[in-house]
Amino acid sequence: MYLNLPEGKIALDTSDKNTDLNFISHAHADHIKGAKENANAIASYETYELIKVRKGIELNIKSIPSGFKLLDAGHILGSKQLFIESSLGYSILYTGDYQLQESCVAKKIEAKEADILIIDSTYPYLNLKFDERSEVEDAIRKYTLMKLEKGIVLFGAYALGKAQELIKILNNASIIPVVDKKISKINKVYNSFGIELEYASIYDDEEIFNEVVKHNFVGIVSLKDLRELAGKMSIAYNKRVFTGVATGFAKLFRFNTDIQFPLSDHADIYQAASYIDLVGAKVVYTYGSNQKLMAINLKKLGYEAMPFSEAKELAVEIAD
Repeated sequence: MYLNLPEGKIALDTSDKNTDLNFISHAHADHIKGAKENANAIASYETYELIKVRKGIELNIKSIPSGFKLLDAGHILGSKQLFIESSLGYSILYTGDYQLQESCVAKKIEAKEADILIIDSTYPYLNLKFDERSEVEDAIRKYTLMKLEKGIVLFGAYALGKAQELIKILNNASIIPVVDKKISKINKVYNSFGIELEYASIYDDEEIFNEVVKHNFVGIVSLKDLRELAGKMSIAYNKRVFTGVATGFAKLFRFNTDIQFPLSDHADIYQAASYIDLVGAKVVYTYGSNQKLMAINLKKLGYEAMPFSEAKELAVEIAD
């Protein structure tokens, strides 16, 4: 996805060798296609560091052009929205992945009035509304403390974003979880930017790790490894292993775990409607794999919206 403007051709979380500028909203894998070695890109410093750690890629740090501004998105560490005050006489706001509820490991979202809003469509469903985060966080802590009396608790989580959120939630209950190597590497970036995470890893400090696992403990591992590691841990420690996940998709799917918590770092469609009101956009485009359904359902809520894939030239749309 890209914008053709007098300011240049601007790629939005995608790869296009013919663009003048690549905007990378955050460091999740599906948003860093434009992250190429020595590529000119604009992103937050946190995103630069996360890409370096995850992919070993060094980006050229490009200064933010005049009329452009990066706004916090509330999604993960370093996640940003892109605001453009175009010389065509209108403003554009691209959200990237965002959420309105405040996360314990990401800066609160910044809203800015714009004529055109290009909004994420991860959760376009009218029958889905996320619970208050404080309630979900409390449920995670209560469940974990209860099960720790009986055995090991093992969470599967995305290595970037959700794992750090779980660590912080558990730290607030005086629990220090053990994590795998991939999560540990990302944790170091979070800590370097002032997000204090307490965790143990055999790859960092074997003595601390061994002290934690002498008793019943909590583990956080990459989601794809959850089932295999749960079986191995049960044998190695001769204890019951309780498995869990924390993801917004827990509202939609049943996972093969003992428990699942609907903890999302995305906005649902009702948050999207609230954000459209905050921005005051005259034109709304939806983007992502669910953009068509998102546009249909936003119209049912009383908002005019169009899939970005069906958009005309932006200048024509705003003139209408």
